[in-house]
Amino acid sequence: MATASQWLEGARPRTLPAAVSPIVAGSGAAFLANGFNVTLAVLCLVVALALQIGVNFANDYSDGIRGTDAVRVGPMRLVGSEAASPGAVKSAAFASFGVAAVAGVAVVWLSGYWWLLIVGAAAILAAWFYTGGKHPYGYVGLGELMVFVFFGLVAVMGTTYVQAHRVSPASFVAAVAVGLVACQVLVANNLRDIAGDSEVGKRTLATRLGDRGTRTLYLVMTLVVAAAVVVLAVLTSWWALLGLGGVVVLALGTYSVMKGASGRDLIRVLQLTGMSELLLSFGVAIGWLIG
Repeated sequence: MATASQWLEGARPRTLPAAVSPIVAGSGAAFLANGFNVTLAVLCLVVALALQIGVNFANDYSDGIRGTDAVRVGPMRLVGSEAASPGAVKSAAFASFGVAAVAGVAVVWLSGYWWLLIVGAAAILAAWFYTGGKHPYGYVGLGELMVFVFFGLVAVMGTTYVQAHRVSPASFVAAVAVGLVACQVLVANNLRDIAGDSEVGKRTLATRLGDRGTRTLYLVMTLVVAAAVVVLAVLTSWWALLGLGGVVVLALGTYSVMKGASGRDLIRVLQLTGMSELLLSFGVAIGWLIG
């Protein structure tokens, strides 16, 4: 039976910057538009956190029953290591999605935008079918695209929209920046797992691009993120350049990637990428608060 610490590891809290960052950036954009609402911001955060934890458990379950975790360099998986039963992990995933759904309904009720229920349902389905179902899209190289859409565009602009009742250009550019860094977490993760994924037939974007192509993609994303922060400063306030603190940390990870980091060395890159996403979001949001 899995211990509490093993369940916590299964939830992988170090991936939570991908959930926190878009809410911070989106709420900052709402504040800039004179529409910040602390209750809605907290509820959006609950939705994002629950979805992130849910997708982690869902991936653990689906990859585990398929046997694609048999060759793994990264953190322990509950099902793959037999620390927990597939049914228990699947239940944990569904429970997390349930929390996200309840918080999402609360957001819809308070904001009055009932059509957002469709967006929320799509987000839960995307979380499950990343590695779940008969034809998971994560196994055909579409994982990064869906992360960009749901943990970038939808999360940031949705957070702004329910609070400020509109989406500003600043919110869109912030969504692009945050979404790309969230994608880089997955790019680095899949770069680390190229050999194992190829062996079990998991056709991620990294296995399709190859080692060199994946490293180049990570570099290009970093350059676009840096440019996006500058654009935000031009559109709003030069104080938004505080977000470049996150870009500096991202540059450290990019240096390691381009120098050929592999295997466990890429775990450090994952940590730097997650940290950079938080610093970028908080930097931009604080800059808007000051400016």
